[in-house]
Amino acid sequence: MPAWEAIGGAGRIRRVRRPVPEPGGGDVLVRIDSCGVCRTDLHVTEGDLPVHKPHVIPGHEAVGRVVALGEDAARFELGDRVGIAWLRATCGACRWCRSGRENLCRDAQFTGWDADGGYALYATVAEVFAYRIPEGLPSEQAAPLLCAGIIGYRALRRADLPPGGRLGIYGFGASAHLTAQIAVAQGAEVHVMTRGADARRLALDLGVASAGPADAAPPVPLDASILFAPAGELVPTALAGLEQGGTLVVAGIHLSDIPQLNYAEHLFRERRLTSVTANTRRDGEELFRLAARLGLRAAVTPYAFSDADRALDDLARGAFSGVAVLSMPDDDSSRASTVVL
Repeated sequence: MPAWEAIGGAGRIRRVRRPVPEPGGGDVLVRIDSCGVCRTDLHVTEGDLPVHKPHVIPGHEAVGRVVALGEDAARFELGDRVGIAWLRATCGACRWCRSGRENLCRDAQFTGWDADGGYALYATVAEVFAYRIPEGLPSEQAAPLLCAGIIGYRALRRADLPPGGRLGIYGFGASAHLTAQIAVAQGAEVHVMTRGADARRLALDLGVASAGPADAAPPVPLDASILFAPAGELVPTALAGLEQGGTLVVAGIHLSDIPQLNYAEHLFRERRLTSVTANTRRDGEELFRLAARLGLRAAVTPYAFSDADRALDDLARGAFSGVAVLSMPDDDSSRASTVVL
């Protein structure tokens, strides 16, 4: 099958051919239709995140149809549409897993980092970690929800925003533009701070109250803020923009160094600084239900599968607003058989 593998450095990824993977016990084999291009893919391919699997196939926002079942796999039927997300496996036995916080499992594994992901025509996933995708939701719209949507939703929950409160969003890419839609629909007053003029226009089109430069002070004190940009230098700015008792959530898996904070200016009056680490499956299931109810729509920039390297380049230089999604070729000589293995 055609695939892209991480090589690190300036090249990031290269086109290769790999054997179609075989599903293990409890796994399903998925023929991918669409795969989102996430900033975490950049962190993996550029080396910001330590390599877990050399030459891993990136991609953890993959949508497709089940074409083969591993032994004992019974949750899905052949032809069902499923999504493959970032969280791939957990131990299920530690205190974090047993208390509903599987995102903090120290033995967790992740798609496109510990195991091959969706920059390929086929991928496997444990059926218990796959998401059922509604037939009415197009693949290119479902794909961004599998990471950008889920992480944004978890970040919004952790922000502890009061009903009708004022929310700040720093950076306005894939996660942010989906989170803003949810917050606006729930009655929040949303203020966006981001560097790109196109991103600011998109934010205003989505109904936010204001959109200004990334390093600008918000027009009003904020009850909560979410930092989506991987820029540690924005942390003091975002904290200073909070109302007393407010919360700043850092939503990225990678962040550049945070400058020295001033306690009185940035943290006193019970301001809080917290992070988001991956997600739970419950987050994902809740997000898909909410997305259907609210009519959540991703601003998609489509790329052909053959242009995956260009999509990453464009993401790195901020060439588009919203989210990039790869579309897989319609056919290939290495089609997998739709049989129970």
